[in-house]
Amino acid sequence: MRNQFWYLCSLFLLTVGLQAQNSPDCRSAIPVCADAPILSFADGSGDIDDFDPDVITQSGCLEKGSVSSANIENNTSWYVFRAGTRGQIGFDIESLPGTSGTITAEWDFALYGPDVDCGSISNGTAQPIRCNYEVNDTDFTGIGVNPENGQVGQPFLTGSQNTYDEWLIVEEGEIYYLLINNFNTNFDGDPEPFSLTFTGYSVDQDQNTALDCTLRDEFLGLDIVACEGDPDIVLSALNSPAGPDIANVTWEVDYDDDGTIDAVLAAGPAETQLTVTSPNSGRYFVTIITNLATTITDDILITFYGIPVLDEVIILDELSDSNNIEVVVLGDGSYEYAINGGEFQDSPIFMDIPPGLNTVIINDKNGCGFTDPLPFLVVGYPKFFTPNGDGIHDAWNILGIETLTDPVVFIFDRYGKLLKQLDETTIGWDGTFNGRPMPSSDYWFRLEYARDEQGVVVASTVRTHFTLKR
Repeated sequence: MRNQFWYLCSLFLLTVGLQAQNSPDCRSAIPVCADAPILSFADGSGDIDDFDPDVITQSGCLEKGSVSSANIENNTSWYVFRAGTRGQIGFDIESLPGTSGTITAEWDFALYGPDVDCGSISNGTAQPIRCNYEVNDTDFTGIGVNPENGQVGQPFLTGSQNTYDEWLIVEEGEIYYLLINNFNTNFDGDPEPFSLTFTGYSVDQDQNTALDCTLRDEFLGLDIVACEGDPDIVLSALNSPAGPDIANVTWEVDYDDDGTIDAVLAAGPAETQLTVTSPNSGRYFVTIITNLATTITDDILITFYGIPVLDEVIILDELSDSNNIEVVVLGDGSYEYAINGGEFQDSPIFMDIPPGLNTVIINDKNGCGFTDPLPFLVVGYPKFFTPNGDGIHDAWNILGIETLTDPVVFIFDRYGKLLKQLDETTIGWDGTFNGRPMPSSDYWFRLEYARDEQGVVVASTVRTHFTLKR
């Protein structure tokens, strides 16, 4: 009787409001709740390689592996949910008969979270916390307990053939993304129906609060971070609680997200979708008037990022005892930085950079690309020198002086007496004055040079000291 009921429901799904039920891309995942079974379908691949098996090869989840015919971007559907309370959550994914009256799909899934973003999922930074791609011997797969045979979910183990994973313990407010994917039985793009039912102790206690049902009010989805050049983003008014019951739709945009509407993009009863193209960042608004004259609204912030562009490398406290720098990037993305092939860090400030030629790599943490190693020069000086004739540190000079414009160095003793004048052609100071060795002590120098600041040559002067050791 149950299968007959699901079959009738699936036929309804396949004939009414198709576009309201499925999202093949993570970035437009459909917000869901636990208060009722979700009858849905998958009908083809998305525009984004949310889980590209040619790139992501190490998670042990849905990669192609040795099965060359597998295609995880075929017939996929993405959902997002937010925990309403702390507790135990699971779900059942049931295969439903298609239009032929037979089941033509075998479902797998990958669950990501808590609080990851779709960019991290796409580039493999975020790994699934639950995943199941085993061959199903029932009509069900999921997290928790299989309702058909009572199988209790187990921790993931390659080759275990467990079609259920262990329960998920969530904290209030955590956000999770769920990919549901048809593995290999139907590559023709026809819609394939399934049901998604949330389970677990929290759902049994109160299905209205186990997951945060207010998330469904954000029917355009969570804010989207995308990369310049990505495929178009399609926003759908059909995912609203009104479904296809629409008398009129109005789309507007605030490009600067400053509270001022910049343009009305479309309006009319047939304008149920809006296509957003790169690089049109902004906050997009939809106003829906239903056939019962009720009003439903939502908005979504879409931000496109590109490959980082280096603006400049600022030398902090130039020619000080520690060569500290700050990397300045054009744009307002989320970046991380690596100097001279080292580890990435979030801060653009680096301490104690060696004098001479260095490199920096800038990575966009949204997955939109990274720079090649970019060279920059730190002009520095030795903190000491030892003119004892052993060929090591026998002369003192400014490191990188040849890169400066019209440089001149004046060396003084502690009383201010000028001992030596250097320029870019001078080998350096050998620690003598009028042919006599100077004693071990601190000596001061003044560096004068010109620097080009936005096309204007500005004279610069640096004063500090170094040590002569004998």
